[in-house]
Amino acid sequence: MDVEIIELSDDNARFVLTGVNPAIANGLRKSMLSEVPTMAIDYINIYDNTSVLFDEQIGLRMGLIPIITDLDSYVLSEDCDCNDEGCTKCQLTLTLSAEGPVMVYSGDIQSSDPNVSVADEKVPIVELKERQKLVLEAVAKLGTGRKHVKYQAGVACGYKNVPVITFQDTCDACGKCVDECPKEILRIDGDKVTVTDPLKCILCRLCVDACDIKAISLEEDDSSFIFTAESDGSYPAKELIVQSADTIIEKAKLLNEILESIE
Repeated sequence: MDVEIIELSDDNARFVLTGVNPAIANGLRKSMLSEVPTMAIDYINIYDNTSVLFDEQIGLRMGLIPIITDLDSYVLSEDCDCNDEGCTKCQLTLTLSAEGPVMVYSGDIQSSDPNVSVADEKVPIVELKERQKLVLEAVAKLGTGRKHVKYQAGVACGYKNVPVITFQDTCDACGKCVDECPKEILRIDGDKVTVTDPLKCILCRLCVDACDIKAISLEEDDSSFIFTAESDGSYPAKELIVQSADTIIEKAKLLNEILESIE
């Protein structure tokens, strides 16, 4: 297995995974979306709300605000020693107090843990007019996207097979395929057509359809995949990918232990 990084930032990652089968690639994608533990607001106590939004709407907005996740300090509630009663090991308390006229943003939320806060301070919650108030206390817990979408740290994770574009010797470099390519990755080089960046190919096959003499073949490499991963801010993109791989390894170990116990 080989990994080639194409692009990497805090929010986005793009890489080529080579030497694996489609099941492994799809497992990594699904793990990013639904298996990585992520911190999110689980419930709120609203003490005062005279805004234009109902309490339920405030709760829905609060639940979808990304929160920086620290797996070294917090555990899933089902794995905590408190038996899911709630303690500082499995939950985080946040507070919000605002009075209009003001636009309330996620950055106005105060965390009881200085190391864990909202990932984006510019998420709008509600606009308060004159004499309107919003006072609440929220509790955030770890969860997985399999349980609820608010725990989904990976918001745009997917992959495609690496394209393999081949030009036959019969190619006369007429240029029709070059004109049809929507990604503009084909160019005429002398009496040949070359591919400038095959990773940008979207497998649309317009170049193949444009060739009258069928001199172009476009196949998919079944063991190489171009991955795209985007984080909501709960994790840096790199950590999201690492955590998803670690989750698969842990689940594989658990399955192996179960199978050994049966024998």
